[in-house]
Amino acid sequence: MIKINENYLNLEQNYLFPAIAKKVKEYREKHPSADIISLGIGDVTRPLPRACVEALHKASDEMACEKTFRGYGPEQGYSFLIEDIIKNDYEAFGIELSPQEVFVSDGAKCDVGNIQEIFSTDITVAVADPVYPVYLDTNIMAGRKVLKLPCLAENGFAPKIPDFKADLIYLCSPNNPTGAVLNKEQLKEWVDYAKKNGSVIIFDSAYKEYIRQADLPRSIYEIEGAKEVAIEVRSFSKTAGFTGLRCAYMVVPLALKGAGKGKDVLLNDLWRRRHCTKFNGVPYIVQRAAQAVYSEQGKKEVKQLIEYYMTNAAIIKKGLSSLGLTVYGGENAPYIWLKLPNGLKSFDFFDILLSRANVVGTPGSGFGECGEGYFRLTSFGSRENTLKAVERIEKLKL
Repeated sequence: MIKINENYLNLEQNYLFPAIAKKVKEYREKHPSADIISLGIGDVTRPLPRACVEALHKASDEMACEKTFRGYGPEQGYSFLIEDIIKNDYEAFGIELSPQEVFVSDGAKCDVGNIQEIFSTDITVAVADPVYPVYLDTNIMAGRKVLKLPCLAENGFAPKIPDFKADLIYLCSPNNPTGAVLNKEQLKEWVDYAKKNGSVIIFDSAYKEYIRQADLPRSIYEIEGAKEVAIEVRSFSKTAGFTGLRCAYMVVPLALKGAGKGKDVLLNDLWRRRHCTKFNGVPYIVQRAAQAVYSEQGKKEVKQLIEYYMTNAAIIKKGLSSLGLTVYGGENAPYIWLKLPNGLKSFDFFDILLSRANVVGTPGSGFGECGEGYFRLTSFGSRENTLKAVERIEKLKL
């Protein structure tokens, strides 16, 4: 028999969200009449902004005409989208980027999972705990040493600077699952640490549009010197409802270097080589839809989407807090991080919530050891279901 990559045997048996989906499926089969409300997986429920739909239609019509038909596009992304990304997401905040530093992709999950390929397998990786599982799992698959950075309530669920040397560091702000946001002082400490240790930070800011406080950074590049140590990942999924359309982008600065074969190497060059080899680019019609996010109409409609979900978050947080429960998040992020009462375990509460309230959430322990005793709820449901779910939880009398 062929020999396998044995690192895969070091993974948890199932990826978190499919495992939850399986449990829900089994429950549905036993209780076919159950009205189950999902506040679990972070999938959006509102339709695409009209501006994006109109752009999709127009681009689709172009694909039906010989003069405007497009085949393979540039793997890095079309210039029309890259230029609008730079103008609206960076220059508007005083950050300068060149088009060569932006790579359009089919999702932030893919980017944070794939970027590790350009680094050696004998480096040390640091991830927050609790953490989005992809950071951890993809590095386990590669056989790297992964160390956890505990994120506890007493430090605002922010990872502390480690007392060991970490080569590759994953930071997510606003954080999934806790909803915590790193401030500029905290990010500066990480940038200084990375400079001192020759480290690289993978900064996941997929939820940047949900930040409400004006003094909180939307990009790590707001910190001086961050371009020398950080790669930034962003997505259109939670911003404009592209979870089913798939479009994101990653910034790999030209100032960012690594070492190989006795010389300095631009990480931008390595990622470009990998990107062009393994990826044929996001479809033209999808990139036109993403570009529409930056139109006047698109910006207005995206703002409305964000407000809708953040109102849901406020409803959930207020409802749970009124029960005397300790609740985090929901103010600068679309996630509610609930501290479970009476020493309840995360998966035990999942079962209680599903069986007694027909509501689905995500056990905190699925995000790491430090997530045990917590539970994540999302604001991505409909308003009706959000209100109904809170009412059902209230009746549990936790």
